[in-house]
Amino acid sequence: MGDWVIGALINLLGSVFINFGTNLLKLAHDERNLRARMKPIIYFQAWRIGILFFTIGNCLNFISFGYAAQSLLSALGSIQFISNIGFAYFVLNKTVTIKLLLATAFVVAGNIFLVAFGNHQSPVYTTEQLGENYTNTVFLVYCISLVLVVIFHHSIYKRGKGKMLVPFSYAVVSGAIGSCSVLFAKSLSNMLRLSMSSSVDGGSGGGSGGGYSTLHSGFTYSMLLMFISTGGFWMARLNEGLSRFDAILIVPMFQIAWTFFSICTGFVYFEEYKVFDALRTTMFVFGMISVFVGIYLLAPEDDEVLKDGSLEVERLFMPSDQIRDIEIIWTRYADENC
Repeated sequence: MGDWVIGALINLLGSVFINFGTNLLKLAHDERNLRARMKPIIYFQAWRIGILFFTIGNCLNFISFGYAAQSLLSALGSIQFISNIGFAYFVLNKTVTIKLLLATAFVVAGNIFLVAFGNHQSPVYTTEQLGENYTNTVFLVYCISLVLVVIFHHSIYKRGKGKMLVPFSYAVVSGAIGSCSVLFAKSLSNMLRLSMSSSVDGGSGGGSGGGYSTLHSGFTYSMLLMFISTGGFWMARLNEGLSRFDAILIVPMFQIAWTFFSICTGFVYFEEYKVFDALRTTMFVFGMISVFVGIYLLAPEDDEVLKDGSLEVERLFMPSDQIRDIEIIWTRYADENC
């Protein structure tokens, strides 16, 4: 069994745990909105259990990045779309439509192509190699492009116009920045694996390139700091997004943005694109198209958004300031009539 298979299996388990935790977080927010809006979310048991599963899942994913390519493991996040349907139905009591199942099938099929024709290599990099990759010209250009994407979509979200643009832009900003934690996690996991293998071999790696001394370098601490920062940003945005948008809509958007930017970052930083020929490139592009078709099908129709006639459904696509105004009015109305 190759190292990439071990990494893939660990990552699959971690992805299921993350999705289960995410849906429990959404369940806690729903309970808070219905029962005790002013009560801190941390007092809800579903939220605490959700955080636990979310943390364990991310730890498993962290371990998996030491055994397989970043683009491969990022694409394997498609398993969350399968588990998300089941969790949304059984945990959140959401209605699963044929359209949603079809959209999920497109997304999963696309990610299967990404995995089948992705990078199956699992090299171990030295600290020097990792540092050089961060100063690579192509990677720096990619980082500048990423900043421009974040600024553009953040401005769209702030304007609050467009039923699908608002949650989509929110997810893009979250995924573009939050997915950088995957790169830092991959670097940390790589150094951990390097130090362990060098120590088992009697420290033959030596120097800054291997051994447990690798874990005490400035580079390691900087990667750890960046990982905590971007991971904390992702967690905060995820938590806020679940309180503003419907889980069955925003969770797939989060995962798509996370997967897309994680793959792109791995391609550029680790130069994973070098293993692609014409066939693999074509199939990879086909997989991405299938994923985007799934995203399009996930968009709710106008009658689906308004069929409940409820405030909760209408608030999904409202800007944050308008949501707060309506919540104040609704709270006053409830106090006067209940």
